This record gives sequence, structure tokens and C-alpha cells, in this order.
Amino acid sequence: MSSQDFDARGEAGFADFFAMSLDCLCVAGFDGYLKRVNPSWTRTLGWTPEELMSRPSVEFVHPEDREATLRGRARLTARTSMGPLVNRYLCKDGSFRWFEWRSIAHPERGLVYAAARDITDQKLAEERLREANEREEKLERQLVFVDRMASVGTLASGIAHEINNPLASVTANLELLIDELEALGAGSSSARLAESRAMALDAQAGAERIRKIVLSLKTFSRAETERRVALEVRPVLELAIDLAANEIRHRAELVKDYGPTPLVLADEARLAQVFINLLVNAAQALPEGRSDAHEIRIVTSTDASGRAVIEIRDTGPGIPAAIIDRIFDPFFTTKPVGVGTGLGLSVCHNLVAAMGGEITVSSGEGRGASFRVVLPAAAVEEAAPASASSPGKPKARASVLVVDDDRAVGIALCRVLRDHDVRAVTAAKEGLELLAAGKSFDVILSDLMMPEMSGMEFYDELTRRFPAAADRVVFISGGAFTPSAKAFLDRVPNARIAKPFDARALRDIVELFVAR
Repeated sequence: MSSQDFDARGEAGFADFFAMSLDCLCVAGFDGYLKRVNPSWTRTLGWTPEELMSRPSVEFVHPEDREATLRGRARLTARTSMGPLVNRYLCKDGSFRWFEWRSIAHPERGLVYAAARDITDQKLAEERLREANEREEKLERQLVFVDRMASVGTLASGIAHEINNPLASVTANLELLIDELEALGAGSSSARLAESRAMALDAQAGAERIRKIVLSLKTFSRAETERRVALEVRPVLELAIDLAANEIRHRAELVKDYGPTPLVLADEARLAQVFINLLVNAAQALPEGRSDAHEIRIVTSTDASGRAVIEIRDTGPGIPAAIIDRIFDPFFTTKPVGVGTGLGLSVCHNLVAAMGGEITVSSGEGRGASFRVVLPAAAVEEAAPASASSPGKPKARASVLVVDDDRAVGIALCRVLRDHDVRAVTAAKEGLELLAAGKSFDVILSDLMMPEMSGMEFYDELTRRFPAAADRVVFISGGAFTPSAKAFLDRVPNARIAKPFDARALRDIVELFVAR
């Protein structure tokens, strides 16, 4: 076989290979135009060979990839070969396909021989994997954040319990001090006495504010099973406002537009959680430091069906139409990590739905957002009017036993009940010893959580040894934060009063036992 025959057959074989290749093969000139393309180009991009060769090939390259492509060509013409290059080529339908290139230059001919492999599916798979990894990392961060918030809730409930004991002593003593100053100042014009009373009233107001915050923490961090009762909406809103106040005050003026609403059947902690989430969400939609320019408005009313309606409106940027249908989806959030978990609105939706209600949102970009919670009215029987006490009837003295491991609380209780005969002990075992020695008490005020012998164990021992005394126990507690304590309070019918206690309410309870 002659070399001429071999060259002819080789040329024909090359043409067959060029046409049959699944990759996009081409010959391009140093002038930037394609000179020859195989059929794969048309199958892949949709352009005819004539269309592909009629204009500079860089015009088919995605604008973001052109600079890198031109740099690669410059290296190729200078070095006769080019390493892997990845770019996107325009399809006739306007989409883009990813190509990975292998090229070699022939300087004498001024030509480049190149093969481009379509790696679009690979790129899409890589993008899906990257997005999946990002979602997984985001979910992990969110779950860590949720777990941290749960830990904070547990910590908050414990702190609330620890604050309640000294706070009970402070509030009781302040109330007594004010009474004493009022008695001393009756008919007196002493400026110092008036100033002392004013200072005591200021301190009492501060202690009352702390009491409300602690009560809010106890309510909101409560983790026991749901307890639905007929309750008023407004106090739960006020509780939520207290807890969200720090988020709101630097961003907006809070406006309360309260109209009448029926009682609703709900769990106080869960309803408070709904309102807190909505208030914080509204606040975080507003810029910080411009509270005079923005407003968060709370509107309550009753709809035509007799349901309670609560609306929380803000004057923020609003919710884009593209995402408004997703805002109640779990883990959907537009906030940065650490600011939101993407669970707040989803939790609100689930809690409101569980109460038989509904939550909706209306918004538009640039005109704020309005969340509307609608809850069915509770079917509550009318309460019987309380019987009035006989006027002028002298109050009897009661024999009272106080059992509390905090000595300051015991002293405060003795002062509050100074019109009665009070004996205070700091250990439940001391109380049992007094009863065993034959002492009798009209009422026993017992703390719930105490070392050595708890109030629960004290009560059970009374039930076994002194059942009549067990019926006269009133529990005074800063909170039941253990499963056993919660189960105990569910089991026993005895009265209980929360720390910090109201002195007048405590006296009323004692007088009820005396009147038996």
C-alpha cells in the first residue's frame, strides 16, 4: 500500500471519527471563529454549523466565563496546548450548557483543534449535592440553636425559681414597710417621712416589675403537658409584650388597640409563645434605632362568628409575594443564622391550629405585614357570685405553721401574718416534730422544693401520720420544675400560692381556714 493510499484512508477515517464523536469537536482559527464543527454541536446546542461559524465563538460563551476563556486562548496560542477549561455555552433556546475543553494549537496553520465534553449533568449533580450539604449544615445549625434555646428555657425556669425566694421576702417586707410608713405618717407633715414612703413605693414598683418578669419566665418556660383552660386574651398578650419588650423598644412604638374578645380555650404558655413569636418577628422586620419612625400595633376584636381575633401589624418592608406562601413552612427563614431558626412561624401555625384556630398573613412589599390569629370562643358556664363576708365581724386569730428552708421567707411570712399566731421552721422534719409533740395548727404554709425532706414528702408523711393536718396544708412555691413536683400538684387538691406572694391574698387564705 502506497503512502498516498494510506493518507487517503486516514483522512477518511478521521472524517468518520469527527462526525461520529459524542463530544463536540471543532477546528477554530486564531481569529476566534470556528472553522469546522461536528454534528454533536447541533445536537447539544441547537445551532446549525453555519450559525456557529458566522460570528466569533466567544459570543456564545456565558458573559461570566468570557474573561477566563480569552485568557485560556491566549495561553493556548503561546504554548500550543491548554489545560482543562470549563465554561458555559449558549444554546439556541437561551439556556446554557457546561463544557469541559481539551485543546491543542497548530501555530503554523493558525488553527486550534479542540474537544468539548458536555458536563452539564455533572454540574447539576454537583450543585444539587452542594445545596443538599448546605441545607444539612443549615439544619444542623438550626437544631443546635433550637437545642440551645431549650437549654435556655430550662435555665430560665431554674433562675426564676431561685429568684422567687428572695423576691418573696423583698415584696412582703416592702408591703409591710409601706403600711408602717403610712401609719407613722398619718397626720404628719414630715418631709423625710414622705420621702421615705416615696422611696419604698418606688422599690415596691421595681419589685413588682421583677415579679411580673419572673412570672412570665415561669409561664413561658413551662414544659409540662398542655393544660387548656378558659382564659382572657389580654393578660396573655401583656405577658408576651413584657418578654418581647427589649426587642420592640429600640425598633418601634407599640400601640395597643384592645377591643373586647371572648374567653378562649387555650394553654397559657403556648398562646404566649404564639404572641411572643409574632411580636419578635414584627420587631426584627424593622431597623434598629428608628423606633419613632415605625409602629407595631396590636388589635383585638370579636368577629361575626363570636371568635377572638388578634392582629399584630408592623410598618416594616413587608413580605415579598414570591415567599409569602412559604413563611409558615418549617425551617424557612430569611434571617441570618443565630437570629432565627425558621421554626417560629411554623410553631405558631401548629399551636394555633391545635387550639382550633387559624393564623393568616397579609402583606405587600413596602407596606408592612399583618398576622391575624383567630381563636374560637370557650364555652364557659357563668360563675356563681361570691358570697359577701359579714360586715363588721371581728377576724379570729389563727395558729399558723410556716415550713420554708429560706429563713428570710419565713420571717417575711411571720410579719405578713402578725395578726395571727405564727411559728416558722426551716426544715420539714421540725414541723413533723412539733405535730408529734401535740401542737395543733389551723393552717400549714409549706414550701414545695426543700432539701432533705421536700414539701411533697412532708405532705405524704402528714397524710400517713396526721391526716387532718394534711388537709390544712397550703403550698407556697417558687415553681414546680421537676416531673415529680408537677405530678404531685396534679394529684393533690390543696390550695397553693405562688412566690412572690401577695400579702393580702395570703391573709385571705389564712382567714378562710379559720372560718371553717
